Amino acid sequence: HVQLVESGGGSVQAGGSLSVSCTDSRRTYSTYCMAWFRQAPGKDREAVAIFDRDGTTNYADSVKGRFTISQDNAKITLTLQMNNVKPEDTAMYFCAAGDYCLGSLPPQWHFPYWGQGTQVTVS
Repeated sequence: HVQLVESGGGSVQAGGSLSVSCTDSRRTYSTYCMAWFRQAPGKDREAVAIFDRDGTTNYADSVKGRFTISQDNAKITLTLQMNNVKPEDTAMYFCAAGDYCLGSLPPQWHFPYWGQGTQVTVS
């Protein structure tokens, strides 16, 4: 059973950098497609980036060139590095785990496992 815990986040000024991380104490990352989603108040939850089982990554158009998703070699921690952040990046960020993503950005129903979320605020 996957247990995801997010950390990081916080407040940052526009143009700055911030990272959020996700850990699974049971170290099951290698068997799942991992993803970061975000949800702003009053908006739907949207996929931001994926790190697929074969190492393929993909990003939402809104964050391409600014965000980087990575996984450590021990496959314990999933990190989303956010650079040149914008006020529209303000949201609750969630880590998720699911079956093979085939390199795409699946909808949230594709992912059965979720963390509790961590807030990112850009002013």
